Amino acid sequence: MFDRLEDLLIRYEEVMGELQEPDVANDAQRFRKLMKEQSDLAPIVETYKKYKQCKQNIEDSLMLLEEESDEEMRDLAKEEISESKAQIEVLERELKILLLPKDPNDDKNVILEIRAGAGGDEAALFAAEIYRMYTHYAESRRWKVEMISVNENGIGGFKECVCMITGQGAYSRLKYESGVHRVQRVPETESGGRIHTSTITVAIMPEAEEVDVELDMNDCKFDVFRASGNGGQCVNTTDSAVRLTHIPTGIVISCQDEKSQLKNKDKALKVLRARLYEMELAKQHDAEAEARKSQVGTGDRSEKIRTYNFPQGRVTDHRIKLTLHKLDTVLNGDLDEIIDSLIAADQSAKLAKMQDNQER
Repeated sequence: MFDRLEDLLIRYEEVMGELQEPDVANDAQRFRKLMKEQSDLAPIVETYKKYKQCKQNIEDSLMLLEEESDEEMRDLAKEEISESKAQIEVLERELKILLLPKDPNDDKNVILEIRAGAGGDEAALFAAEIYRMYTHYAESRRWKVEMISVNENGIGGFKECVCMITGQGAYSRLKYESGVHRVQRVPETESGGRIHTSTITVAIMPEAEEVDVELDMNDCKFDVFRASGNGGQCVNTTDSAVRLTHIPTGIVISCQDEKSQLKNKDKALKVLRARLYEMELAKQHDAEAEARKSQVGTGDRSEKIRTYNFPQGRVTDHRIKLTLHKLDTVLNGDLDEIIDSLIAADQSAKLAKMQDNQER
């Protein structure tokens, strides 16, 4: 591990040197590549430098113990050794986590799909609430949310909605949200006061670039129709809405959010690429089923991942057995505590698996 860290330290210094060259900004592609590499290496190098400093502190303190006779100075040296050893344990774990293989999709934008499941109108109302939860969370991280398509039920609920979330690290934070979300509460329409259980499904897909997915446009059929629902003067007056059918897979995507037919077509293609890319990732995951057992679920739509219980004001994530009694703040977009816990659990599982492999 430390040989690799030394190599990364050397490479980081090389990258910093190249970024200081006078003509580097003239080549935009090379500049972006170097900046990305510098950004990826910086946390590892910074942590490794702290680790080396702690090691040096211990060496210096041990020398002081050998040479110094003053008891007060010796006590200070012993304290320095103790603190540095404790810090080294923390930094070693941080370095192991930083050296874990990075998900190549982590820096990508996200296509978010939310669909009402069991529970009829109550499920649709909850789907709209979960959409607002993710919108608030995105706003707190200064990400941009664009609606692509929405199918409403007439009372403020969403039968399904598809949107794009654009921002640094969006997929790295949201990828753990895929799965079945369950709500337990008394619906407004329930006169007897009985608690009902409804479900929705959430799918988080990394936005796929053209280089990620080979898409033959001859396999795509486009139909245009008039947009419906609330909107401005262009709604119901022009054939701006687009329905895209991917013939080989049968995937159908409708998009009517934009006034421009061309923009709706472009958004529909983005969703199609993301779905095809997700299908390819699912195949890879199935092929690596054993590896997935060691990870926190990040993609199975059929997996029940979380329960939102209104009578008790609690949210429970079933994968890591985390329960928080702050339902209102979670639904208002305060998701960091849950997501940070999921990331930590995933990292711990991967570290444990890596340790097992090393011991075999």
